Amino acid sequence: MNLQALALAFLAATAIGGLAWVFIYPLLSGERKAELRRASVAKPEPAARQADKSQRSRREQVEGSLKELEARSRDKKKVPLTSRLTQAGLDWSPRKFMILSGVLAAACFAITMLAGGGLIGAAGLTFAAGLGLPRWALNFLKKRREKKFLKALPDAVDVIVRGIKAGLPLFESIKVVATDAPEPLKSEFLAIIETQAIGMPLGDACARLFDRMPVPEANFFGIVISIQQKSGGNLSEALGNLSKVLRDRKKMAEKIQAMSMEAKASAGIIGSLPPIVMLLVYLSTPDYISLLWTHPTGQVMLVGCVIWMSMGIFVMKRMINFDF
Repeated sequence: MNLQALALAFLAATAIGGLAWVFIYPLLSGERKAELRRASVAKPEPAARQADKSQRSRREQVEGSLKELEARSRDKKKVPLTSRLTQAGLDWSPRKFMILSGVLAAACFAITMLAGGGLIGAAGLTFAAGLGLPRWALNFLKKRREKKFLKALPDAVDVIVRGIKAGLPLFESIKVVATDAPEPLKSEFLAIIETQAIGMPLGDACARLFDRMPVPEANFFGIVISIQQKSGGNLSEALGNLSKVLRDRKKMAEKIQAMSMEAKASAGIIGSLPPIVMLLVYLSTPDYISLLWTHPTGQVMLVGCVIWMSMGIFVMKRMINFDF
């Protein structure tokens, strides 16, 4: 019984002491006054609060624009044939492209059969001519057009910067570029003007440039214009920084190309050796090597060699191409 009384007294004293520590000690020690004083000193002014809120709102708008443009660029991984034809600078319809591919495949099949190449060889060459060659040509035209675009884009951005500093609106500066720039930059900026003329905001019209010209530099330009249209800011300074970034990327690409030329030359020599040796053997002893396309076993071996050579060329191309 005495133990229970002592335990209850101890618990009661502990509870009373805890309550006194929580409620009475801050009043006696001056901590409450110190907290009130710190809060009054650290209390922001209404103007500062509004400026912080405005800055936070602008940052949220910029982050939202970046997320939206990034999600849109990720969704474009699988490009339809219509967009690929546009990116290559061709005004063909997908039906016309497929018809020309079929005609090329049929002509290759007929020529191979008439030359005595056999069914397997004709099928392999028909597949390459109908599916591989047209798409390779389309990709070649697309890459060549992108190089011309990247070569002229920094100068076009500089023209826009000078126009803005001279007092011209952004739309009028873009018109100047569309008038004087070389192709394909001229047609792409004309497309921006036409898209904006039908009612689309200028920021969205510039952001659509990446759909027609899928290069990072075009995406950078669209992001800068889109963010400036939504959140404001010094556009001439932003575009000036963009021009510097574009020129630095161009210098880096040229430096990478110069440093990788040795590897590209080695890959070209290694890839061209088998066809050259085959041609030399055919010129010296045609009966010896003609079994590759006259005998069924030779045809199978020739198809296998083409497949393995294609895989080797593809691997070497992936090894010597540098993305940044």
